[in-house]
Amino acid sequence: MSKTRIEVLDRREFLVASGAAVATLTALTSGALAREMKDANKLLQELTGGAKPTEGKVKLEMPEIAENGATVPVKISVDSPMTDKDYCESVTIIAPKNPTVYVATFKFTPDSGKAWVSTRMRLAQTQEVWALAKMSDGSFRIAKTNVKVTIGGCGG
Repeated sequence: MSKTRIEVLDRREFLVASGAAVATLTALTSGALAREMKDANKLLQELTGGAKPTEGKVKLEMPEIAENGATVPVKISVDSPMTDKDYCESVTIIAPKNPTVYVATFKFTPDSGKAWVSTRMRLAQTQEVWALAKMSDGSFRIAKTNVKVTIGGCGG
């Protein structure tokens, strides 16, 4: 008769193994996203389901000249009542001339009170930056602004 041996991982071994699994999945997922998102118009089509975004209601504030593309300030606000029936669901930042055009998505609910975000981003070169807002009624709004980068933010 053979004996069955059961090994139990201690807490440290479990945490190391779990961390390695999460890191592997994150690397695979983000790598796939980075490979897919190199064309801004393709990303825009994917995000909107083919709907044409209209201008207005989205305010995108960035400096006209960024002395360092590694850390460019950006402020986005959406004119929305933020009620249960009428609110901004999300805002996505797209930088068409970056190596990966998808920058970030910020999600909102009526409880957010305001659809507003302030952050910093990298810009590889002088380009037009887009802010795409998805509204609760399924429509999309967009704002665009040009930023001249004097020192590249993505290794250049």
